[in-house]
Formats: sequence, structure tokens, C-alpha cells
Amino acid sequence: MRRLPDADPGTPDGRSPVRYLRWLIRRDRFAVYTAIVMAVLWMLCQAAVPAVVGKAIDAATDHDRHDLLIWSLALLGAGLGQAFFGVVRHRFAVINFLGAMFRTVQVTVRQAGRLGSALPRRLDTGEVVAIGTSDIRQIGSAVDITARGTGSLIAVVAVTVILLTTLVPLGLVVVLGVPLLMAIVGLLIRPLHRLQQASRDQQGLLTGRAADLVGGLRVLRGIGGEAVMGERYRAESQRLRAAGVRTARVESLLEAAQVLLPGIFLVLVTWLGARFALTGHITVGQLVSFYAYAAFLVTPLRQLTEAIDKLTRGHVSARRVVSMLAAETDLPDPAGPLPASLLAGDLADPESGVTVRPGEVTAIVAAVPADAAAIADRLGRYAEGATVGGHALSSFELAAVRERILVGDNDARLFTGPLRSDLDPAGDDRLPAALHAAAATDIVEALPGGLDSEVAERGRSFSGGQQQRLRLVRALVADPDTLVLVEPTSAVDAHTEARIADRLAVARAGRTTVICTSSPLVLDRTDRVLYVEGGRVVATGTHRGLLESEPGYARTVLREDAA
Repeated sequence: MRRLPDADPGTPDGRSPVRYLRWLIRRDRFAVYTAIVMAVLWMLCQAAVPAVVGKAIDAATDHDRHDLLIWSLALLGAGLGQAFFGVVRHRFAVINFLGAMFRTVQVTVRQAGRLGSALPRRLDTGEVVAIGTSDIRQIGSAVDITARGTGSLIAVVAVTVILLTTLVPLGLVVVLGVPLLMAIVGLLIRPLHRLQQASRDQQGLLTGRAADLVGGLRVLRGIGGEAVMGERYRAESQRLRAAGVRTARVESLLEAAQVLLPGIFLVLVTWLGARFALTGHITVGQLVSFYAYAAFLVTPLRQLTEAIDKLTRGHVSARRVVSMLAAETDLPDPAGPLPASLLAGDLADPESGVTVRPGEVTAIVAAVPADAAAIADRLGRYAEGATVGGHALSSFELAAVRERILVGDNDARLFTGPLRSDLDPAGDDRLPAALHAAAATDIVEALPGGLDSEVAERGRSFSGGQQQRLRLVRALVADPDTLVLVEPTSAVDAHTEARIADRLAVARAGRTTVICTSSPLVLDRTDRVLYVEGGRVVATGTHRGLLESEPGYARTVLREDAA
């Protein structure tokens, strides 16, 4: 498979859709400009054929064998040139189409990674999915059509010059008719642009609704909300259908104009040419040439209207990409980040009073589980407020924080593909030890292909407990300096939970580990436990010590009622 010219997507100009499309062209300027040159030569070879045929007919009429041979060879050359330039043009057109598509995929995926946890708060799921499914094709088509559009424009100019130098009235028909055709098409472009934008927005909303339905189907079944959500989806799909029909009406008018208007040119030029031939102003060969030119003009004129249509669609899609590229994270990098070497020392959350000492396994138990999850977010810098070694986490580059501190929670998903690449994308040798520590070896052994087995979408082929253990494996394989785990054993049985608790302490020996849990089996294997009530740490100690000294902690851990 051919690799893109540059795997690094660079930095796109996200200020406007037009500038984004220009950026795409600049990134692959060689392929784009080559396609344009080939398209121009391809169209010029086609434009030369009618003139050569006319000259050959005149030579045959005059019984001039020498000129007939010369023009026949010229016709052969034009045909060979048309074939060669057409093949090369098409090859580079495909390269430009795919290059623009996957370049857009690269920059949007990189932007999604840059936004990170802020992505769901900045963009709807449907918008992101629609960019990767439909918008990239429209953008690819817009870049691709630049070559054929330029070649068609040059061909129209060349034919106009030939007709003007041969017979002024016929040349004037083209000179005056082409701008008129473009003006008529322009009247359809503005409403088409508006309708395409509305249809694209509705498509994004419907895609987001579908993602919500698929993701929450089990919950909907549990509360009996399938019918209600299904009715909402049906109503929105009907609105999308109506928007698509309105768009199609204008598109049908544009398609009709692409056939009707060039056809009028064909009739008009042929009629004028026949009249001039009857009066003796032009020869029989020139009449054939004019008819051939009239027929030839149908192709470039139609391609010009197609170029306007595809550029309009590309503009609409590029606007969605630009809006995504313009989105900013609520966790920006500082203007002058501190060096990553200072990411050492106690990890603290001043808001709650939590302090995590390096090299220890620290547990956080919260009377309200949401408080523990909020603390984990701040410790991993998914929310602002935490410090490390006395320095605010926000004073470091986010990438450096992500490299040193990993937060593993139950919202993480398993991805479709081989299980091995899902758990160990870097291909390190820590996977066997991580499987043992997470008590997940039996899961792999039960699979027909072992680690090479395919993971179903979102890991739905695994039970909740199996998914939880596999997520823990992935976190252990990453082996960060600081690992923050949120309820890592809430979905497993007590026997498996005890094994995980014992092995986790061994696997993370000497490294900083934070576990947000209320499981006695896990808490009993930790070095220190912090009990949080009302969002603040109210007690610190060992698990057994807090059971005796802190009634609130005992109630939370032993699941006892306040009474």
C-alpha cells in the first residue's frame, strides 16, 4: 500500500474552510499540481481533435494525400497524448482524493487526542463520527476536482480562441454563453450551500442519537425507555429525510442544468455553423470541426458545474473540520511549562486534603463515591487543582503529566481488534506479568485464539468482571510512575478480588499507586488509607486501625446503615 507523502499531518490553518482546503493542497502540492498539469494537457489533446479532424476532411476533399497523411498522424498523436495524460491524471487524482481524506483523518484524530477528556464537552459524538464517515469524502472530492476543473476551464478558453480566430460569431457565442451558464449555476449554489449545511447538521445530531442508543441500550431496557427513545430517533430521522429531500431538489436542478445548458450550446453552435457553411463562409471540414467543438464543450462545461458543486460540498464539510480544529481544551498547556524532571515528590489535592506519598499504595475511601472519582480526576489532571512536589500540575505540559500519571477507571473501553494489541499496543514484555497480577490469565486461556483473538465492539463478548480485569491489565502494562485506579475490582467475585489485591501490591511495589475503593479485601493490602467525608479527608491510617477508630469509615466499608 502506498504511504502518504508525509505521515506527519503538520499544523493546518483552522481559521476558515477555504484556508483549510488550501492547506491540504499545499501539503501535497506536487501531486496536486501534477494532476492539474496532466488534466490541462489531457483536455487540450481532446480540444485539438475537432480541429485536426476538420483539417483532415478538408485535405480529403481536396484530394491532398500529403496533408491527409500529416493530419492523420496528428490525430493519432492527439489520441495517444489523450490516453497517456488521462491515465496519469487519474492516478494523481486518486492520490489527491485519498491524501486529502486521510490527511483530514490525521489532523482530526490528533485534535481529538489533544482535547482528550475535553472532547465530549466540546463536540457531540455524532459530529466526530460524521467527520470520519462523510465529511472526509466530500473534502477529498473537493481537492480532487481542482485538477479537472482547471483543465476544463483551460479547454473552454482554448476552444473560444480557436472559434474566434476562425469565425467571430461562433467565438462570441462561447464567450458570452459560458459566463451566462456560470451565472445560472451560481443562482443554485447559494441555496444548495445552505441546504447542505442544514442537512449536515441534522446528520450529526442523528448520528449522536444513534451512538447514545447503542451505548445505553441495556439501561434503556432496564427502565423500559426503548419505545420513547426509538420514537425520538424515528422523528429525528424523518427530519433528516426531509432535509435530504430539500437538498436533493436543488441538486436535481443543478444536475439538469449540467445537461440542458451545454446542450443548448451544442444546438446553437451547430445551427450557426450550418448556416455559415451554406453561405460559403466556412468549409465542410470547418463545419465538422464546429459541430465537434459544440459536442466537446458539453464535457468541460459539465465538469465546471461539477467542480462548483463539489467545492461547495467540500466547503460545508471543511467548515465542520475547522470547527473541530478550533475547539480548545479546558486543560491547556502553560505558556512556560516546568521541566518534566520536577514531576516528583508528594502528589496532593489541596481541595480534599489528600496527599499521596511516592512509592506507597494509598487507598482513598469516600462516604460518597463521586467524591473519590473527583479526587482521582484532579490527581490525574482531568480537572485542575492538584500539585506534585509543591508545583501545580497545571504548570507542566499535559503530555508529560499523562506520561507520568495514569488514571484507570471503569469508563475506559476495550477496542475492536486483536486482544494482544488492545492490551499491549507497544509490544512490551510486561503483558504476562500484568495478566497474572490482574488475575486475567484464565480469560486469555479460554479464548480460541488466545491473545490473538478478536475483541468484539466495546468488548461486549466479555462479562463486566472480565472487562474490568482486562482494563486493569492494560493499565499495568503501561507501568506509569503513578497509577490511579478507580474501583478496579467492583465487578469481580470475592475470590478473584483477593487474588488481585495480593498480586497488585507486589506488581506495584516501590511505585506510587492510588486506589479509590471501599473493598475491605483491597484496603487490607494497602500501605495507607485516607477516609473522605464531605469532600475532605477526615481520617488517615491503616484499614484495620480505621475500622476501630472511625465509625463512618466502618459503615462505609462494611456497608452498614447509619442506624
